[in-house]
Amino acid sequence: MSRHSTNPWVVLVIICLAQFMVVLDATIVNVALPHIQSSLGFKNEASLQWVINAYTLVFAGFLLLGGRAGDLLGRKRLFLIGLVVFTAASLLDGIATSSGELIGFRALQGLGAALISPAALSIISTTFAEGKERARALGVWAAIAIGGSAVGLVLGGALTQSFSWRWIFFVNVPVGILTFLAATRLVPESKDENVHQGYDLAGAVTVTGGLMALVYGLVNSASHGWGSTVTIVSFIGAVILLTAFVLVEQRSSEPLVRLSIFRVRSLLTANVAMFLAFSGMFAMFFFNSLYIQKVLGFGPLKAGVSFLPFTAGIMVSAGLASGLAPRIGVKPVAAVGMVLTVIGMVLFARMPVGGSYPTDVLPGMILGSLGMGAIFMPLTLVATTGLEDDDQGLASGLFNTSQQVGGALGLAILSTVAASHTSGGSLAAQVHGFHYAFGGAGVLVGLSLVALLALLRKRDVAAIEAAAESEEPALVSAA
Repeated sequence: MSRHSTNPWVVLVIICLAQFMVVLDATIVNVALPHIQSSLGFKNEASLQWVINAYTLVFAGFLLLGGRAGDLLGRKRLFLIGLVVFTAASLLDGIATSSGELIGFRALQGLGAALISPAALSIISTTFAEGKERARALGVWAAIAIGGSAVGLVLGGALTQSFSWRWIFFVNVPVGILTFLAATRLVPESKDENVHQGYDLAGAVTVTGGLMALVYGLVNSASHGWGSTVTIVSFIGAVILLTAFVLVEQRSSEPLVRLSIFRVRSLLTANVAMFLAFSGMFAMFFFNSLYIQKVLGFGPLKAGVSFLPFTAGIMVSAGLASGLAPRIGVKPVAAVGMVLTVIGMVLFARMPVGGSYPTDVLPGMILGSLGMGAIFMPLTLVATTGLEDDDQGLASGLFNTSQQVGGALGLAILSTVAASHTSGGSLAAQVHGFHYAFGGAGVLVGLSLVALLALLRKRDVAAIEAAAESEEPALVSAA
């Protein structure tokens, strides 16, 4: 494929529009949950949580399969299929008449997202040459991928307050149709016609089933405890299936995941670091939403607006990181981002019961958002650079899986930590639990920093940084 058969920046706009829709949908639902509960008759909060968890569960479970399918079937083709599934599911969400229907359609929406995300990132990686051009493109991608989460809260609050909760799903329909039409005409196709002719169905079944069992166990543990029968059975099933997956991949002539790809140290480090960092960052976002609404008493729309500095900080830092990473190195930029994020967590861990938004929330939010943008862009660059084009879908799927599974794991662990340090139903007790959750989030991001510094060597990113200087491709062998 010719990288520039069409304007690459037009391709980036189309791809980012789809990814923005996917990321936004992960949070836009939150502020509408009380309205959904009363409208569709959810019995309690334990059942209501599956409006979110059904999406997360299927999204995480099918990411690897989606990533590799793009390499096999064609990245544009998979991207378009994902758009159709996601858009159709959004329409079905909006017209759902029962709780069961909505949960089922949300799961279908998660499947569409799992096809879109890795295909989108691999299209960027095969459209933009390695070096400064790709670094700039990934800076835009980073701002969209994380900033969309905060925008989702604002838009969700506005749509729910002005129209109804159904519009948080209907809004995806025209966007999805427009993106599909634009992608059909302007996004180039890319796949290797000479390799990967076989399909590793056993690998697909075991890894997808294993990841879904793992995420289900993590989600269930937050509400039913780590010692519940369902949680334990889920974890045992996940271990069995993922072990079987490794054995299958070792013996397959056309593996879904070529295990030797982990010999590329830069890819391995980026995935470990992102797994740990996202474990803390995802939980930080969740507990901040609770503090702002429950403790400060903000309504849905006001709470969403209060996250606008978060979005702005990520956009600023992602843009700065895209320019600085090729010049001073991806490792220093990511390390500084992690330090800023940890400091932000420490500030959150000191928020009082009688706090205020300007003095107790905003400082940590600014530091945390600046740190997150500086983390996300360099690690994305490290995870997707230095690979052959036909491995970009696999690398993208692995990186997205690290984020989603890391976020689910972190939220499950820190929710349990917060609950164990909350005695009673008072605001003071809840804030005390939040403190421990924020502290734990800081520890997880700190471990991400340790992993980055310990695992990533100068020679592992030398080819990446040399490519940034010369704008020449830098391929690293996985053999």
